[in-house]
Amino acid sequence: MKEPEVTFELALEHGLIKEEWEKILKILGRTPTFTELGIFSVMWSEHCSYKNSIAQLKTLPRSGGRLLVAAGEENAGLIDIGDDLAVAFKIESHNHPSAVEPYQGAATGVGGIMRDIFTMGARPIASLNSLRFGSLEDARTRYLFDGVVRGIGDYGNSFGVPTVAGEVYFDESYQGNPLVNAMAVGIVNKKHVASAVAKGVGNPVMIVGSSTGRDGIHGATFASEEISEKSESKRPSVQVGDPFTEKLLLEATLEIIKNGWLIGIQDMGAAGISCSTSEMSAKGKAGMKINLDKVPLREDGMTAYEIMLSESQERMLCCVKKGYEDKVKEVFEKWDLNCEIIGEVTDDGLLHIDYQGERKATIPAFELVLGGGAPVYIREQKEPEYLKHTRNFDFNKIPEPENLKETFLKVFSSPNIVSKQWVYHQYDTMVRTNTIVGPGCDAAVIYIKGTDKALAMKTDCNSRYVYLNPKEGTKIAVAECARNIVCSGGVPLGVTNCLNFGNPYKPEVYWQFAQAIAGMGEACRKFDTPVTGGNVSFYNESPDAAVYPTPTIGMVGLIEDLKHITTSYFKDEGDVIYLLGEDKEEIGGSEYLKIVHNKVAGDCPKINLDEEKKLHETLLNLIRKLLVKSAHDVTEGGIASALAECCIINQEKQIGCEVEIPVKSRKDFSLFSESQTRIIISTSESNSLKLEHELKLSNISFIKLGSVKGTSLKIKDFFEIGLNELSEIYFNTIPKIMSGEE
Repeated sequence: MKEPEVTFELALEHGLIKEEWEKILKILGRTPTFTELGIFSVMWSEHCSYKNSIAQLKTLPRSGGRLLVAAGEENAGLIDIGDDLAVAFKIESHNHPSAVEPYQGAATGVGGIMRDIFTMGARPIASLNSLRFGSLEDARTRYLFDGVVRGIGDYGNSFGVPTVAGEVYFDESYQGNPLVNAMAVGIVNKKHVASAVAKGVGNPVMIVGSSTGRDGIHGATFASEEISEKSESKRPSVQVGDPFTEKLLLEATLEIIKNGWLIGIQDMGAAGISCSTSEMSAKGKAGMKINLDKVPLREDGMTAYEIMLSESQERMLCCVKKGYEDKVKEVFEKWDLNCEIIGEVTDDGLLHIDYQGERKATIPAFELVLGGGAPVYIREQKEPEYLKHTRNFDFNKIPEPENLKETFLKVFSSPNIVSKQWVYHQYDTMVRTNTIVGPGCDAAVIYIKGTDKALAMKTDCNSRYVYLNPKEGTKIAVAECARNIVCSGGVPLGVTNCLNFGNPYKPEVYWQFAQAIAGMGEACRKFDTPVTGGNVSFYNESPDAAVYPTPTIGMVGLIEDLKHITTSYFKDEGDVIYLLGEDKEEIGGSEYLKIVHNKVAGDCPKINLDEEKKLHETLLNLIRKLLVKSAHDVTEGGIASALAECCIINQEKQIGCEVEIPVKSRKDFSLFSESQTRIIISTSESNSLKLEHELKLSNISFIKLGSVKGTSLKIKDFFEIGLNELSEIYFNTIPKIMSGEE
């Protein structure tokens, strides 16, 4: 089949710009073939090359702490947790595919992130996610929400990894462009860590796993453009996943890594064979000679262009030590998977692609990849105009509510606050029997078998805060994630991020992005949590507007002793309740302001990172001295919502409280303030004096709120609400909306 003639106009259709076209002509010294154009277009797409973001990302702390590999060096981050073990973890987006095909978009997002973990040699032990949708009142939102959740659940459950934590937010800004960020965590013995590299002249290159089809062609390019009415026609760009094949691929991959037969291995995610061949070659300062006739295909008449760009799922590229080909084949055949030698490593630094007796491409591998010849841009920045209006908002103009109880119930009923049980009941949260604390508490906790340790993990981001103040809002995302880890008894170890923004060519969007990166860097340095890697997802825009800037933070922490695991809910009648930290009556960007007054305005809450770090150290000290029975941070909905959650989230043993909340200036502001660096803790009455003594020594601001008692949430001088009423709202709001009852 004759390939189309390559012209500048065709390059533009492939998403390349004029200077990139000229750069390709210079690299090759000629006009590219159609296959070469396809390879350059996907490898230089935003999704693969990070061309508009890498200059900013390099300012983040990418080493230090217990980090074993520098950020971006491997498929996932890797952190030492002692006992010769390391934790591998990463988060990635599958936003655009999920917008047009929610079930497969979300399912393949889970599959892809799992492969990034087990190509490191790590066995996945947990899955997390961060999901954003438009208003639940909208029928299309409900369709997307249902499809995404089923896709995540079906893939994860079938694959056999528990989905243990996450977050779900609803806001009109995501109406046309939902966000689906999937995170995976795995454990590996340090001596079995694998690398995504190809080297050693003559070493065979093998493709393993599923056959290659036409699904997902130009998926990377599709993820690098705005969503429009034409997006529905991009359904073929959405891959189709098979979790059962992936389970087989996991076992086969871990077996060949453990046996030491590999030089390197890489998942075929975005850009398929194009990406894995070029990146592994460039990393090993080598080249490859590939014969596409050897690639197992599942569709007839596929061209070289289609084979190189296909994003068919459940495939890996392996560089095998010469002489071990048959052993590797034997393993994959045992697991009933394809395993074919499709080429070999060369020393000329070039990718040679042959098909049906013709040379289809000859490209220097280095020129294709991030950190090599891929373009790097620093875009124009401009502070958005809307900030002048939001920051001048006068909070004194907000009328005080006539009925605080009704106002609280309205805020507490927000889909952003109520339980997401409807979501996680569709997930298997206990498979593999390592889950100690599942969804519903501040962070999930997973037992590390064979040790007395556990991992705490969480995803977090309040995008309203980031919209109002990108730098401070991103600091808060990191701080809250760390606070959740600490509330669970863990020491934060490291961060992975999923940076969801609009079109980087718009100066206002790029300013938001650069500010968010600056805030993240500052917070990560303060908490000694290096950024291990992650994902940038630009072009999250629908015809109406960009989404709120959403730099989702994924964090993992270590609990050194199982007896330090702490949960969010009150435990026993008579326990004493304290608030650590100080309220500053901050309602900018709050749930109260949005739900009751329909405004997103003001500035986000202030965050003092030194105070936050001191709070973490103090709480961990109290937990290690066994003085804390519960710990729960104060976030969306303020202290009233946090107290209600402490009373009811443990459905097996709900217990009320009687507290007194000091008012600074206005009752509604004190009740719904979202001031940072605040944690509600409880302790036994017998330990309360000891705990107060420790708090005074640490110089942390704290007040005694009251005690755990009864069957209601009683806030003196405000209101009293029975736990049954709170439970009905908290656990049944989303199920009722999704079943059409509301």
